[in-house]
Amino acid sequence: MSYDKYYFVYILANKRNGTLYIGFTNNLIRRVYEHKNDLVEGFTKKYKVHHPVYYEMTNDVKSAIEREKRLKKWNRKWKLELIEEMNPQWKDLYDGLVQ
Repeated sequence: MSYDKYYFVYILANKRNGTLYIGFTNNLIRRVYEHKNDLVEGFTKKYKVHHPVYYEMTNDVKSAIEREKRLKKWNRKWKLELIEEMNPQWKDLYDGLVQ
């Protein structure tokens, strides 16, 4: 699948039910690679939050930005339920992205 011209809202975790990070990007593979290899200074590097456990994509940049903002305001229980719905095993989704 080609990911050209898509925007992604994603959630990273350091472990199942662990620390979560929500982000937005136009290149999910590159961005997750940067997080995994501590190339991004800040929260994900400090707390070792490297595993993509959830993502959604759209071709509308405005809706992606709004979705990221909304998810960041959600309570933790809702975020965990969202992840569990798509990825009940909390698998690291990165390998599936780069195939």
